[in-house]
Amino acid sequence: MTVQLAAEHPEAPRAAEQKYLTPAQTCDLIPGMTVGHLAQLRFTGKGPKFLKPTPRTVLYRTADIIAWLENSEQTSTAV
Repeated sequence: MTVQLAAEHPEAPRAAEQKYLTPAQTCDLIPGMTVGHLAQLRFTGKGPKFLKPTPRTVLYRTADIIAWLENSEQTSTAV
C-alpha cells in the first residue's frame, strides 16, 4: 500500500493556501482513515496533534499530520 503525503497528494491544499484541516479533510489525505477512527485516535492520544479552538471544532495542521505519518514508519510487523 502506498501512502501519498499531503505534499504529494494531487488534491491536497498547498500549505500557503490552507494551513488547517478539518477531520474530514485530514481523512482525505490518509488512505483508509475514517472520521470515526481519527476521533478514536484523538481520544486515546495516539493520533496526530490537533487544535480545538472551540468545544466542537477540531483542526489539524498539515505539518503535524505529515510528522505523525513519518513517525509511524515500520520496518517489521513484529511487535
